[in-house]
Amino acid sequence: MIKYSIKDLEQLSGIKAHTIRIWEKRYHLFEPERTPTNIRYYSDEDLKKLLNISILNRNGYKISSIVSMDNNEISDRIVEISDAFTDFTNQIEQLTLAMIDFDEIRFERILSSSIIKIGFDETVVKILYPFFERIGVLWQIGTIYPAQEHFVSNLIRQKLIIAIDGQVGNKIENPLTFLLFLPPNEWHELSLLFFNYLIRKSGHNVIYLGQSLPLEDLTEIKNKQTINCVLTSFTTSVSLKKYAEIVNQISSEFADKKVFVSGFQSSEHKIKLPANVEVVSDYTGLLNSLQETMQSSGT
Repeated sequence: MIKYSIKDLEQLSGIKAHTIRIWEKRYHLFEPERTPTNIRYYSDEDLKKLLNISILNRNGYKISSIVSMDNNEISDRIVEISDAFTDFTNQIEQLTLAMIDFDEIRFERILSSSIIKIGFDETVVKILYPFFERIGVLWQIGTIYPAQEHFVSNLIRQKLIIAIDGQVGNKIENPLTFLLFLPPNEWHELSLLFFNYLIRKSGHNVIYLGQSLPLEDLTEIKNKQTINCVLTSFTTSVSLKKYAEIVNQISSEFADKKVFVSGFQSSEHKIKLPANVEVVSDYTGLLNSLQETMQSSGT
């Protein structure tokens, strides 16, 4: 069983630990267990209950009213809020609940509803990207099973692949060619797949090489294809030294091309960047940089 501290609950729900303690004492929301050293901890069920309370409370329900509801009534209210689609945070929290329970039907319903109401691109940027940031928090505090991350990753990957396939034949005059890949031992490709989709949607060409590419293969690719821009991402933990080595190797291989690096590790590691390398910390920054590159190339 996964054990959550009260600080974990605060990070995952957005409700202050002080408030959780007050609610716990006043309304008997939880009955936390204790470790042999007398430290309180909470269960998956406690987290799910708090996330549901967070959704209802943020949408106008008083805590005194929520605690009087049974589980069926809470579920009905949550569904109504989801269908009304009034808050991106609601959707993110509901995706988290679906992930915890391995509930594919619920996960698909939330995603499909969002795509219908705000479109695929906005769903990825406003809901899925923050959702995966939350998963990152879960990883950092050790409160997510690898199976849960694989479960949601594969569901989202399916959506992205379908969206990419839908861009076949969408080309502008004089398109640029973008090389997309992940460096050795990097397997988190969802953000790279999304940029694959966005670039193709803009009418440009993509050579997509996927996960954990041996860097020695870059020379052969460069010799066989004309590349205008390179895009890679670092999410998995990597030492500062190793990160710098990889970035410099890619920069050297494509010295006369623009190289974009993204991902959590790129934001964390501060190094002196080669002139042709740009770190982009989020989707907005990368989209803006890609647009500037396209414009400077006269496309």
